[in-house]
Amino acid sequence: MQSHLQHFQLGNVKLLSGEELPDAVLAYRTYGKLSPNKDNVVLLPTFYTGSHIRNEGFFGAGRAIDPAKHFVVSVNMFGNGFSSSPSNAAVPVNGPNFPEITLYDNVFCQHRLLSEIFGIERIQLVAGWSMAGCQAYQWAAQFPEMVEAILPFCASARTSPHNFVFLEGVKAALTADQNFRSGHYDSPPESGLKAFARVYAGWAFSQSFYREGLFRNLGFETPEDLLKDWEEDHLNWDANNLLAKLRTWQTADISANPLYGGDFQLALSAIQAKTIVIASSSDLYFPPEDNKLEVRQMQNAELRIYDSPWGHCVASPGNDPEFTSFLDSAISELVETDIC
Repeated sequence: MQSHLQHFQLGNVKLLSGEELPDAVLAYRTYGKLSPNKDNVVLLPTFYTGSHIRNEGFFGAGRAIDPAKHFVVSVNMFGNGFSSSPSNAAVPVNGPNFPEITLYDNVFCQHRLLSEIFGIERIQLVAGWSMAGCQAYQWAAQFPEMVEAILPFCASARTSPHNFVFLEGVKAALTADQNFRSGHYDSPPESGLKAFARVYAGWAFSQSFYREGLFRNLGFETPEDLLKDWEEDHLNWDANNLLAKLRTWQTADISANPLYGGDFQLALSAIQAKTIVIASSSDLYFPPEDNKLEVRQMQNAELRIYDSPWGHCVASPGNDPEFTSFLDSAISELVETDIC
């Protein structure tokens, strides 16, 4: 059983920054049936350029996350064009005036969705790729008593300085377009979006990916063919939406909130959820070295490194079937308890 895309009206939301997001909306879709005891909930937030649609590549019949067993809630992050975003918000917070939203804000509102709409008090698993995985960490720190298990893959509990600098690079490429006009564009800043895509593609895959010609596995004869495809894909994105989510990514830190006052070690140690973190050996955004530091400070966490030249995009559905099996095996360990 799957729902149509639904919209949870949050009203005016006070953000961590002190700003307010008026008439906030979370767009979400559910799959499967909530058990009588409400103990089969799997939450899948979305990643940077992802949506509930892209999340469908992480579960299905016979998979570790299976709607026949689990109640899957796939919730769109603020800024992705489905939930409240610069592109769909009303004046005065539309476009470049959209307020800064943190992962803390996203999780706070997702918690309201689960509790107010479904009466959910326990989550069996929060999992996700990239920024979705960052939200899994955030959930476990923000609501430690509610989350039984998390599986972040190709993600981190705090954006590293190097990751921050990478994001500054793609941001600069986008905003340098003279048609961007500080976000007040009348038509899409196409040159900036294409530049953003080209820079991004250099980081999304590893050096070995290009050296070994693995782009051919995706149907591209040359790296230039891949770059042109990435350009076309990014032309479908609203520039202000990309920048709003980029700010959310740059400020990601499970301790940057009143609960932990910036004490990162305290936030990590407060996580009670059984945790398996999966890292790609060649991920340029979220290298295993960062995850090793995190896992050491968590109560019940394990790091598993998947050796691959695919970089961050090893986890993109369809890229590497062996990674899918690796991921599903880990998920099965976390959700193996029979549902009543």
